[in-house]
Amino acid sequence: MALRHRRTIPALTVGAVAAVLAGLTPATASAAGDPLQRYDRQRLRWERCDPGKPATFECAKVKVPLDYGDPGGRQLDLAISRVKAGKPQERHGVLLMNPGGPGGPGLTLPVDLAPVLPAQVREQFDLVGFDPRGVGRSSPIGCGLTADEQTVLHPYSPAAFGQDVARARSVADKCWAKAGDVLPYLTTRNTARDMDIVRAALGERKISYYGLSYGTYLGAVYTQLFPGRSDRFVLDSAVDPARVWRGQFRAWAPGAELAFTRWTEWAAARDATYGLGATPAEVRRTFWDLIALADRTPVPTTGKALSGGGIRTEYPAFVSPATVTPWIAALKAAAAGGPPAPAAPGAAEEEAGAGTAAETPADNAVAMAWAVTCGDTRNWPRDPEQYRRDAVRDRAAYPLAGDLAAGIQPCAFWKSAAIEPATAVDNRVGALIVQNEWDPQTPLATAQGMRRALHGARLVTVNGGEGHGVLVAGPSCADADVTRYLTTGRLPAQDHRCGPTGS
Repeated sequence: MALRHRRTIPALTVGAVAAVLAGLTPATASAAGDPLQRYDRQRLRWERCDPGKPATFECAKVKVPLDYGDPGGRQLDLAISRVKAGKPQERHGVLLMNPGGPGGPGLTLPVDLAPVLPAQVREQFDLVGFDPRGVGRSSPIGCGLTADEQTVLHPYSPAAFGQDVARARSVADKCWAKAGDVLPYLTTRNTARDMDIVRAALGERKISYYGLSYGTYLGAVYTQLFPGRSDRFVLDSAVDPARVWRGQFRAWAPGAELAFTRWTEWAAARDATYGLGATPAEVRRTFWDLIALADRTPVPTTGKALSGGGIRTEYPAFVSPATVTPWIAALKAAAAGGPPAPAAPGAAEEEAGAGTAAETPADNAVAMAWAVTCGDTRNWPRDPEQYRRDAVRDRAAYPLAGDLAAGIQPCAFWKSAAIEPATAVDNRVGALIVQNEWDPQTPLATAQGMRRALHGARLVTVNGGEGHGVLVAGPSCADADVTRYLTTGRLPAQDHRCGPTGS
């Protein structure tokens, strides 16, 4: 998942009735007097999205019900966009896209992702983007959060735990005070249902889909609710549906530890250049000595000074040894009295499609991330002491990031349990999962979990691939599989690894 690690960074009122409605086929829905029919048949008014964008980039609004258990009640406006297929005579259908988050806006994806999509894909598909409910231009929410409250990861310490609890409670209280009337409905299930209304409003029998990070879970939920309407689904850097959501957070730590071990080996082999140690054990000792020193006296950087815990929050950078090693060397020098180190390697990173409209609340992305991660599932512990115990246990097992991922979050104080249980993804719908071997936010283990949930899927792992996102990072050995699948519908015969040591 890609709930962002920084600011840039989820009695039944819907229940069984909505679940049944969501899965009805068109024939049975009509026979039952489908209450969603008026949404499926709405006429869209397409207009040019932005004078600064290509004229082919069009936008429209789609009406969706706030509560699928009450389709005749309050409605939301969903902002969608498209760029039509380059070769209408070869058009296959629509390729709906989501950039992750949760909370990432996707309205501009048809133009943002076009450069990385193969020409054959752009020729055969209408590229369709949308801001999910509650995001960007789709009835956005905000909670009025401070900068500190928008920070997701906090190092555990006994002295600071009371502050961590108070911060988490404050985020939950502010969100319910500002947006409590809509929070129960801002879930992955309802966003997937919105996608199906978009499908119907576009006049399509099926949709194809590209989802990144959290978008892989959204896509998987759609395949579970609407298997007969799911065409060609590419899931890039996948969440494990069985871990949603606290388990997905805690999956970051073991992945980070593997990357850290790999980094110590890389840096040791280059001791002559970086001076961090001639063996992995020496590099490890150098790093932890730096952390201990920084916890006593924060290390100056060109951004803010970093404590040892602050350095550890940059654990995603360790998946790229060539990038993180000079930074650690600069921190070591700065801690010894040298010039300030550069800002953290990932400080300016943003996900694809992360631009927002001027009228969107400043904390919209974070507010929506908590709305979804807290509202999707009922499995968040309610006792703060459970988070304390987990943070201590995970820090012992995974020293680099265990406490960061296991610490207390606003979901402990969310005022309402999820209206619906988390979606159990377990189907045979075909999908292509692509995954970097070294991904800090959706580790390889979670992509393998997605593969176990989607029995008809195939998993392509990029050996040595670094970072979050395969397709968006540029050319890779997985591109041929993606192009073949989207343009022909043919999946690889079996899961496989590609790259220097792959097959």
